[in-house]
Amino acid sequence: MIVNMVSEGVEASPFLSGIRPCLPGETLNNWTCSDAPVTPRLPTRPDCKPVQQKLRRMRTDMLLKIREEVQKQLDAGFLKVAKYPEWVANIVSVPKKDGKVRMCVDYRDLNKASPKDNFPLPHIDTLVDNTAGHSWFSFMDGLSGYNQIKMHLEDMEKTTFVTLWGNLCYKVMPFGLKNAGATYQRSMVTLFHDMMHKEIEVYVDDMIAKSHTEEENLQNLRKLFLRLRKYRLRINPAKCTFAVTSGKLLGFIVRKKGIEVDPDKPYRTSHHLKHRRRKNNTGVWDDECQIAFEKIKNYLTNAPVLVAPTPGRSLILYLTVYEESMGCVLGQHDESGRKESPIYYLSKKFTSCEARYPPIQKLCCALVWATKRLRQYKLYHTTWLISKLDPLKFLNGGARANWKDNPLADAAIRIRHRVYLMCIMEGKEESLGPSSWRLYFDEASNALGRGVGAVLISPKNVHHPFTSRLEFFSTNNVVEYEACVLGLRAAI
Repeated sequence: MIVNMVSEGVEASPFLSGIRPCLPGETLNNWTCSDAPVTPRLPTRPDCKPVQQKLRRMRTDMLLKIREEVQKQLDAGFLKVAKYPEWVANIVSVPKKDGKVRMCVDYRDLNKASPKDNFPLPHIDTLVDNTAGHSWFSFMDGLSGYNQIKMHLEDMEKTTFVTLWGNLCYKVMPFGLKNAGATYQRSMVTLFHDMMHKEIEVYVDDMIAKSHTEEENLQNLRKLFLRLRKYRLRINPAKCTFAVTSGKLLGFIVRKKGIEVDPDKPYRTSHHLKHRRRKNNTGVWDDECQIAFEKIKNYLTNAPVLVAPTPGRSLILYLTVYEESMGCVLGQHDESGRKESPIYYLSKKFTSCEARYPPIQKLCCALVWATKRLRQYKLYHTTWLISKLDPLKFLNGGARANWKDNPLADAAIRIRHRVYLMCIMEGKEESLGPSSWRLYFDEASNALGRGVGAVLISPKNVHHPFTSRLEFFSTNNVVEYEACVLGLRAAI
């Protein structure tokens, strides 16, 4: 196994004894395939005939570079000569920034004939939530991960590709196969199933060791290295970072205090000024444009810190709908109950059909979409919905019969059985003084139980929501009175 212990002059810790460090300039020499228990197969549908591609023409200088790459893989033991293959593909050369060539194989014909492997990949948002909140991290990346898995002996010749120097096939799983990612994830789950979601997280060839203390981090790394050595898996020293308090993970920066967006990740902000490109736009940069620009700049330079939800506390869902788009923010109160911390941001542009919905149906459509996307949070938390309209009353009332043939209706009805939601209305208030407090309250009573909620808004527009679940049987009127009493007690 190869680890990066000399890249920054850091001495090897005692727990790394017996693990060979990476030597400067070391390549794929003396490579050995892993002993992973998963051996990929390449089944093909019987109605698909094998395809033998003819050798394509290439420039002479490109052929020489491809020959170097082929020779390197032959020396590493990745390739062997194929005799009388039924499937033959061509090499596709992809130039790199450093002038070298990445050798890819055109497996499109073979992928069309292969059934899809539906082994699931982890949800990135769930994996990031499980990683954040820890104090110490170690990030590791597999070295040519796919090439560490041996191909099944009967399926090796299906990976054959043609060159000027003969037909060669892979003895290891190559890049470019349709099911390569699912096969590698299955191997990682098989090897580390007892450590996943506890000491480590795994996403294909990315491995993250997490811990709350430095000693625990060393113990987790030692356990992980012993498992890697047992199955002769290698990690890439250039992409490994050990014992850090924060790091990049799948487009996010994780640390103890929460989750931040990777600043190197590009943003798309063209839709923020879309209304300025309409036909009546005079092309003049006015105060409205400047205000919108300042808001975008402030948002991009002050990215919010997301947190993982705390079990046992209710969530707050802010939902807003516009003519052509919708957005929502899922948050949660901290231990003091006064400060809200964001958990998830979502936005979506309506389709042409959805854009023609009435406002209440647009809100229902947004609620259905947000509930599906945030299902892993709402299943285990009571969620308070804050919006300008009340979609739950619309769904429970007779107005739903007017759009019962709409496929959105069935999905919206299932929300009430899968997630316990209560809605707090923001109606039209009378003109109040600048030092006035505002109180909104609402109730919910259904087969799942009875609950009340209130939101107290300060003169500085700070929201203070309060929730309570009623354990006694009561009518709708009584529940509404209890909601009003809850708000008055909070105000007093």
